[in-house]
Amino acid sequence: MPTRQTEIIASEGGEKRPKRAITLGGGGPAAGLHLGILKAFEKYAPEITFDVWSLSCIGAWVGIVYNQYDGPNKAGQAYDFFKTHIFRDDESYSRFPINSVFGTNWFGNTEAFWKFISDLNNYQGVWLPHRMTRAFFETISMLSDPRIKWDIGDINGWILNQVLAPHPFVRYLTSMMFLSDVNGLSRINYPNSRFMESIRFDRLYGQGVPHIFHNAFDLHKQDLALFANWKMKSERYEGDINGSTLCACSALPFVEETVDIRGTTYCEGALVDTVNFLDLLEEHPDLDEIWVCRIVDRKQIHEPKNLHDALANLCQLFAATVGEDDVKLFEYHVACDTLPSGKEWNGTVVEIHVPHHIDFKWNHSNLERGRDLGKSAAMKAIETYKKEGQTFASENREPRFINGSPPARGRQKPKIDVAA
Repeated sequence: MPTRQTEIIASEGGEKRPKRAITLGGGGPAAGLHLGILKAFEKYAPEITFDVWSLSCIGAWVGIVYNQYDGPNKAGQAYDFFKTHIFRDDESYSRFPINSVFGTNWFGNTEAFWKFISDLNNYQGVWLPHRMTRAFFETISMLSDPRIKWDIGDINGWILNQVLAPHPFVRYLTSMMFLSDVNGLSRINYPNSRFMESIRFDRLYGQGVPHIFHNAFDLHKQDLALFANWKMKSERYEGDINGSTLCACSALPFVEETVDIRGTTYCEGALVDTVNFLDLLEEHPDLDEIWVCRIVDRKQIHEPKNLHDALANLCQLFAATVGEDDVKLFEYHVACDTLPSGKEWNGTVVEIHVPHHIDFKWNHSNLERGRDLGKSAAMKAIETYKKEGQTFASENREPRFINGSPPARGRQKPKIDVAA
């Protein structure tokens, strides 16, 4: 009995073609790059289709939304979805720099508030007379010593440690902020909301749909978990894709609340593994090509002008460096190692270079700019790929790296100078 994968390949007229995978990594407001890349394939290389989609974070949102649509303009429909439902128009964003789905969990926060103030244990350690007395005498000592020249840093330190830290009211409010049952600034996991129901997850399970899987981090097992539109062999596979798993894969710590699924708590997995390279080849060792779409890079990080920029840098700098390292490490293992089965993989890795001229704003202009830049980057990669020529993994004597910086060829591990 043929698998769904062989049915997909056979549906293209019986002519043999390479089995391809595409990886869409995380990057939040840089999602336009993914949408532009997919648009380029539709418009300039419709013969290049993908049998496997390996996704994380915003890449999972793009890949899942894209594959719910039919017809020749799936990328356009996906772009409209993100523009309508997630990114904010420039006029509104200019003085309200939050996207359309990162909303405060008012009901959950209210419940946490009442739970906190009604728990008598939370009043312990608030009133500390000895601490207040010590702070008073430390202040008198500091003020009366003519040798001390007060710097701005000294004043700020005094306010923090001798004024705020021992103050009972401030201590209580601070503990309420940081120690109540709220673990994220926002929440998006509302599976029955109109927004989540606008994504037709049921369409991911029809005939002819490629294999789609995304990751999340299982905080109980302290390991990655995989969710897919069909059962996987991996021990990390934990179930079908749905609204909650999609929210879990992008639940960036502190920014978004964790997601509970059947008693297990999850957060974003992209900062652990950008696009699941190991699971991708373990699940599909017969792949001929892997197209790598990494949308964040260190060169996109700019000097912050405000807290909006600083928070974006906090998230994206980690994502950029982890993503870049993951791609390099994957290419190294492909070139120098064998698969866990002991077999060599001699397929083709095509890397789509990350454009640098974007910012991390969730507004329409950044979404549109990202789409245009992503399309241009994909066109260059496609052009290079066509010049190099299409091959099958079985025809290659070693892995091919197109449009990237391949590691040393041959499966002899390069020597590492420890002293250096």
